[in-house]
Amino acid sequence: MSRTKTGTGTRERKRENGNTGTGTELPAEKIKDVVEKRGSKWMRELSEDGADMAPGENSRYIRHAMVSFGLPPIDISDPKQVSDRIGAYFDYCVQNDRRPQVVGMCNWLGINRDTLAQWRRGDLRSATHTDIIKKAYGVLEEMWIDYMDNGKINPATGIFLSKNWFNYSDTQQLVVTPNNPLNDMDSDTAKKRLLESIPDDEDE
Repeated sequence: MSRTKTGTGTRERKRENGNTGTGTELPAEKIKDVVEKRGSKWMRELSEDGADMAPGENSRYIRHAMVSFGLPPIDISDPKQVSDRIGAYFDYCVQNDRRPQVVGMCNWLGINRDTLAQWRRGDLRSATHTDIIKKAYGVLEEMWIDYMDNGKINPATGIFLSKNWFNYSDTQQLVVTPNNPLNDMDSDTAKKRLLESIPDDEDE
């Protein structure tokens, strides 16, 4: 991530070094052979990856993702510009029947997820940006709950999003009950109980 100083403030632009995908791919026959020999579920899923993709579906996903690539940068120090850009992102999702997501919101703002998380926690620009980001997350969380309640999202995906986007967690409560609750006794009774619990020395 680099910072370019301009007359309107500091702009943060995300730069990522992605995988170039130049590795050697296994032929389909080889994958099928491994699946038949090992019978592994995840290998079967690997060999069938993309089988449920309709023609042109990948192109549609790419077109939507590339929209943010051509957007003009905004002054991210200006809360109004940040709010307007988030609103534009949600409007785009409505018009194109898209599910909004955290990464998409970051790309439209021209920042990375770490910066968004810092704004949300109030580590950066707490006075101007934190409330805006919390409201945006509130919209995403409400949609996530609607998807889960109405069976519109895979449960495993829903759990993943709940933990990674909205900080949900699995908790267990353990209640420990002491066998000898001495704290509830008066001192004489507690002393008597302790003496009774000490075994007598065996005669030699």
